[in-house]
Amino acid sequence: MPAQPGAEAPAFSGTGAVPAPGAEASVSGGTGVAYAAGAEAPPSGRAGSVPAPAGEALASGLTDAPPTPGAASGSTGAAPGPGAASVPAGAPPAPGADAPAPAPAPAPTPLHDPDPYSTPPYGEPGPWAPAPPVQHPAATPAHGVAVSAPEAAPAAPAAPAAPVVQDAPVADPWARYDPWAAPASAPLQQADPVEEDVKRRRGRRRRALITGALVIALVSGVAGGVVGVQLERNGGIGAVELPQAGVEAPDRDPDSVAGIAAQALPSVVTLHVSGSGSAGTGTGFVLDDRGHILTNDHVVEPAGEDGEITVTFHSGDTAEATVVGRDSGYDLAVVRVKGVRGLSPLPLGNSDNVQVGDPVVAIGAPFDLAGTVTSGIISARERPITAGGEKGDGSDVSYVDALQTDAPINPGNSGGPLLDGKGRVIGINSAIRSADGGLDPEGGQSGSIGLGFAIPINQGKRVAEELIESGKATHPVIGITLDMQYSGDGARVAAEGGDGGPAVSTGGPGAKAGIRSGDVITKVDGRPVHSGEELIVKTRAHRPGDKLELTLERDGKERTVSLVLGSSDGD
Repeated sequence: MPAQPGAEAPAFSGTGAVPAPGAEASVSGGTGVAYAAGAEAPPSGRAGSVPAPAGEALASGLTDAPPTPGAASGSTGAAPGPGAASVPAGAPPAPGADAPAPAPAPAPTPLHDPDPYSTPPYGEPGPWAPAPPVQHPAATPAHGVAVSAPEAAPAAPAAPAAPVVQDAPVADPWARYDPWAAPASAPLQQADPVEEDVKRRRGRRRRALITGALVIALVSGVAGGVVGVQLERNGGIGAVELPQAGVEAPDRDPDSVAGIAAQALPSVVTLHVSGSGSAGTGTGFVLDDRGHILTNDHVVEPAGEDGEITVTFHSGDTAEATVVGRDSGYDLAVVRVKGVRGLSPLPLGNSDNVQVGDPVVAIGAPFDLAGTVTSGIISARERPITAGGEKGDGSDVSYVDALQTDAPINPGNSGGPLLDGKGRVIGINSAIRSADGGLDPEGGQSGSIGLGFAIPINQGKRVAEELIESGKATHPVIGITLDMQYSGDGARVAAEGGDGGPAVSTGGPGAKAGIRSGDVITKVDGRPVHSGEELIVKTRAHRPGDKLELTLERDGKERTVSLVLGSSDGD
C-alpha cells in the first residue's frame, strides 16, 4: 500500500524493508534493520557497522562488492520482494499513485582491471578452475546462539517496475555458488573433458583386457604343463598300470646258458675253510653219490691238518667235510661229506675235444657270492701256466697245461666247474691273470680281466681217482734236472742235480733215451717248448707210462729221442 503524504513509513527489521521518505536508512550488518533518517543508529551487535550517509543505504556484509540497485545487501542475504525499489531521501511519494523509480546511482569504480579471461573472483567462473566452495553457515547472533529464521513479512505494495539499467554492474559471481542452496535448474559442466576421459577409459579397459588375457594364458599354461607331465609319467589320469608279459613256463632249452645252469647248480657247492690262523672261500662240485667233491688244493690249504671245512649246497643245506687227498703240483684236492643223501654228480666231458671258440659256462662263488653263473668261450688251449710259489721252495708251485677262457672268473671261483655247451665238466677253474701282470690261484684278490685258466678235466679226472684211491697222486717224470736260470729258447739240462748228484738220473727214462747234461730240449711231440716250466707242464699233461718224442740240440746239432715216462709220488 503506498504511503500517505506527510506520513512516515514504518521501519521493518531484518527483511530488507524500504526506509520511510525523508529519512536516512541505515542497515545493520548484524540484522539488516533499517532506521529512520535523522535518527542515530543504535550500536550493532556486529562490529564494523557504520551509519549510512543521506540518500544512500550502506550495506555491511562479508564482501566489498557494491550493492545491487533496488536491494539492501546484508549478512542474511535477504532481498526485497519483486517490484520493490529504493526511495531517495526527502522525495515525497506521489499522492494517489505509486512513487516513481529513483534514478540509478553511479556504478562504483572497480578496484581491478577487467579480467579478459573471466576467471574468479573478478569474472565469470572459468574453464580451468571451478568456483571454490563458500562456507555459508546459518546466521548466528553475536552471543553465539543460533536463532530461527524470522517469519516472512507481508509483501510490500507493488511498485512500478524499475527501468532497466544497461550499465549496471554485474552481480557478485560468487553469490551463484551456495552449497546449501537448492540445485540450479541445469548442472554446471566442465569445458570439453569428454574426449580425454573417453580415451582414458578406453586405455584402462584395454590394459585390463590385456592383463586378464595374460593371466588366463599363464594359468592355462601352468595347468596344461601339470596335466602334460602327469600324462607323460603315468600315461593317464587314473591308476598307473604298465604292460607286462604273462607267466611263462620256467623250462629252458637244455643247451642254453639258463638250461645248463639249471642242471648244474644243484651239484655245485661252496666251501668255507678255516684253520691255522687263516680262512678262505672256494667252490667245488660233486664227483659221485658217495659224497666226494673235487676242488683246488689252494682252497683247502688253510685248513691244514686240524682245520674245519664246511660245505654249503645250492639248496642251503650245510655239512662238514674232511680232506681225502691233495696234490699241490696239480693244484687239486678231494674232500668228502658224510650223511648226505640225494647228491647229483656232474657229468664229466673230454677236454681233448675242446676247440677254441667253444662256448663255456663257469659256476662258482666269487667273493663268497654263491651260485654265480658266468659264460664265455674257450679262448686258448694248452696254455702252460704255473701258479703258487708263495712258500719260496717251489713245493707249492702248480704246473698246468690249462684251458684259457674269457668267462669271468674271480677269487672264490677256484675249484668250480667249467662246463661245455652240453653241461659237462671240461675243466676246473684254478687261476686268473691279475691286473698287475701276476698269475696266481687267487689273482692277488683283483677282479677278472677276461683271462681265466682251468685245469683240463682229463688231467683232473686221473688225479681225482688217485687221490680217492690212495690219498696221493703220481707224477709222470723224465728223470732229469733242468737249469731253471737258462734264458735261451728251450729247456736246458742242468750240469748237476739238486742234491749234488748227476743231472740225469741213473737208470731213469732220460738216461735210457741217451739225454746228457747240457742238452737243450726244444720240442715235445713236435710242439715247441720255450722254457723249463713249459717242459714240466707238457710232461705232467700225460700219464706215467705214456711215450714221448723229444727234440734236442747238442753241439749245434738237432736230434730226436723217444722215451717212456716214469712215475713218482707227488712232491
